[in-house]
Amino acid sequence: MMEESKDLSRAEKLEAENQFLKLKLMAEQGGQFYSVNDDASLPTEIENQFLSNVIEFERQFSSRRTVTVFEKIGGPQHFKNVNEIPDDEMEHAWKNLSKYMSEHGVELSACSPRITSRELYRFTTDELFKYETDDIKIPGMITGFIYDEFYPDHEYDNTRAATDDCMRPIFCKKPFEWTHHFAKEFRFNDHIALSPDDFKSVINHFKDLYDEIDLNDLSVQSARIVDNVCPVQGSYQVSVKLENEAIEYKGNWLVEFSCIGDWGYWYITNLKIEGINF
Repeated sequence: MMEESKDLSRAEKLEAENQFLKLKLMAEQGGQFYSVNDDASLPTEIENQFLSNVIEFERQFSSRRTVTVFEKIGGPQHFKNVNEIPDDEMEHAWKNLSKYMSEHGVELSACSPRITSRELYRFTTDELFKYETDDIKIPGMITGFIYDEFYPDHEYDNTRAATDDCMRPIFCKKPFEWTHHFAKEFRFNDHIALSPDDFKSVINHFKDLYDEIDLNDLSVQSARIVDNVCPVQGSYQVSVKLENEAIEYKGNWLVEFSCIGDWGYWYITNLKIEGINF
């Protein structure tokens, strides 16, 4: 048996080790592996590194040891208090801090473009440094944080949902499918107490009338939260074609969100699109 092992090539040894690591993950962690087309398989070396990292992650995670982010990145003492940094140096200061954290396996990002470098720096040094996280150290592994998960920008999130998950999907030929942003009942133009499924039927019927639907312009004019309501307003311009006839629709639109439920999730409760009789 020893002689047979010596005769194996490096690739064959790695493949044998990979099979052993998979069996280990299946037995100890309940892992499942599925066969794929050979052309789509990972190179043996990359698969080996991946499986080794997974096993090492599970080993370290099982200890349930936590540290603060400050401890995780080595307890740096050279970063100034945010109030000591002039405005013209703030961008550079945040880049240095962000680079330092990344080199120590921690990253902070923000979805909302309204979050400034000063606020990211302040949040990191005043709050994120104190945050407890798993003490897991694997080469190349990054522990990522998103600012918006701590301080959501609901106006930005609702604006993006209004345009990308509502208006744009309405004005294209692809069938309207996703309604997770809509309340169980909502108003759409003259349709009152419409359900999400009924709304899909109305919109898809509109789409079926035309051979082509092209959204030429979609702009946002305002978005503002007042109490538990956030109206997002804008204008649109869309071209449709039926055989050889071209028609242009344009007008204003309103997507109104309401904060509903214990989790504070924002749902669309009112939708108005001028210029089209759906």
